[in-house]
Amino acid sequence: MRLLHTSDWHLGRAFHRVNMLGAQAEFIGHLVTTVRERDVDAVVVSGDVYDRAVPPLAAVELFDEALHRLADLGVPTVMISGNHDSARRLGVGAGLIDRAGIHLRTAPSACGTPVLLEDAFGEVAFYGLPYLEPALVKDEFGVEKAGHEAVLAAAMDRVRADLATRARGTRSVVLAHAFVTGGEASDSERDITVGGVAAVPAGVFDGVDYAALGHLHGSQTITERVRYSGSPLPYSFSESDHRKTMWLVDLGAEGSVAAERLDCPVPRTLARVRGHLEDLLVDPDLARHEEAWVEATLTDPVRPADPMARLAERFPHTLSLVFEPERAPDDPDVSYARRLAGRSDQEIAEDFVAHVRGAGPDAREQAVLQDVFDTVRADDTVREVAR
Repeated sequence: MRLLHTSDWHLGRAFHRVNMLGAQAEFIGHLVTTVRERDVDAVVVSGDVYDRAVPPLAAVELFDEALHRLADLGVPTVMISGNHDSARRLGVGAGLIDRAGIHLRTAPSACGTPVLLEDAFGEVAFYGLPYLEPALVKDEFGVEKAGHEAVLAAAMDRVRADLATRARGTRSVVLAHAFVTGGEASDSERDITVGGVAAVPAGVFDGVDYAALGHLHGSQTITERVRYSGSPLPYSFSESDHRKTMWLVDLGAEGSVAAERLDCPVPRTLARVRGHLEDLLVDPDLARHEEAWVEATLTDPVRPADPMARLAERFPHTLSLVFEPERAPDDPDVSYARRLAGRSDQEIAEDFVAHVRGAGPDAREQAVLQDVFDTVRADDTVREVAR
């Protein structure tokens, strides 16, 4: 069976004020063409279809168009919700849409109920594990402590239990939206840390033939059977080195996996340039970036006049301007933002406690802080979905 694995469409998302809907529509067209021309048997979409729980109307219309075009091909599509989606909204009408060959899996309770597709060698069971917010699903899965590994392991136990009831030789594919250990993150993914931990081990997917992952925006291979497709478009300059692709996966008669990366359309290349403004304006090595979307980091010791306007004369598609004057890290003039760069909310809070009282929090206090951050993040998720 030949699968096309994609994820993280983020329909409705912009890139530094640039409307990406046209590029997203071009990707959908490319997806449909690929399905037709490469004889794809099934499409899997591993979450974050939309960029937010209540997407703009134009994004909903594009999603509707995508569903119609995929259904018209007669090629089954299995799709799960991600941490940016509203699972309940995305799943509306799933029972009816199922009849058209579009299988939406957004309910945690249905993790162990597969979509069964068939090829010349027998059945393939597709299990959809939507994004599992630990605080919201721990009771469903009967885990005592809300954590990503615990709830995902419990969901996979249901998958393996169901698979054990299937005919011998039934092949299996799991769709999941999670941060798996070994994956490389970028700046455009929403933090899903719970209890100080975001990642789960790849071994949680043992026992299935292929795990089609979503959440991380870089295409990557965790193991030969566990892969991220990545997002089809860039959503941050940290993705400037990404090759945006989908995975074309051939699942053999006995569960062997052969995967090929297929490039997605590139609306415009990304470039990050760094240095003094005057140097950036004349450096001949930067000529290749003149038509790219540019993030410029200026290291001038004093902020130059009209930097964005001057950069735009050479790089008309400059979207982001960062100031990082060349100063020693302990220089009192180093910005507050730079001092906090790369630090988690937990670390910042602990530093604040140490600053105020002269000593950092003890283990019990650290646990209280972590519990508060986890609760606030879970509450934010609930409020967003309830809107």
